[in-house]
Amino acid sequence: MDEYKIYRQIICIDLKSFYASVECRLRGLDPFTTPLIVADESRGGGSVVLAVSPFLKQKGFKSRQRLHEVPNKDQLIIAKPQMRKYLEYSRDIIAIYLQYVAAEDLHIYSIDEAFLDLSAYLRYYEKTPKALAKTIMRDIYQQTGIPSTCGIGDNMLLSKLALDLLSKKSPTHIGVLHYEDVSKILWPLKPLSAMWG
Repeated sequence: MDEYKIYRQIICIDLKSFYASVECRLRGLDPFTTPLIVADESRGGGSVVLAVSPFLKQKGFKSRQRLHEVPNKDQLIIAKPQMRKYLEYSRDIIAIYLQYVAAEDLHIYSIDEAFLDLSAYLRYYEKTPKALAKTIMRDIYQQTGIPSTCGIGDNMLLSKLALDLLSKKSPTHIGVLHYEDVSKILWPLKPLSAMWG
């Protein structure tokens, strides 16, 4: 069996707590040890928290809540959103993707998430999908300081589901979901809303 291509090999890369990670990077701080949220305090307590650092996520903090709902605000760094800066970081990371795949094999899903079709590149790089994903994720971190997670699948849907359901529980931050895994992993999933789409 060809180790470089079984079906199509799509990866979905998510930039971890993107806005908050950028704000940590701008301050020279580690997003995994920094209690930072992104929200505009000048808009008052009703301001929406756009992102929380990975450190706070591990402690159960959620984004999309109102600022007045955030506990222990006086112990947190509250960063005012800087959309222009986030777009610059996103642009720089897209440039990293384009070092590995052609533009037609890159699908930008959002400012912090993208799909890369690695199918035609595995032989060239002589890497498995997981090894190539690790290389790309390492380059993102080394060049920008932004951590990422990744899902690998036989199509875009499976790679996205691998990202959402499996990568966060993996020590490598990479989840893998193939056609043959669907009945074992997806069918028992409850509630159905846990599945993207």
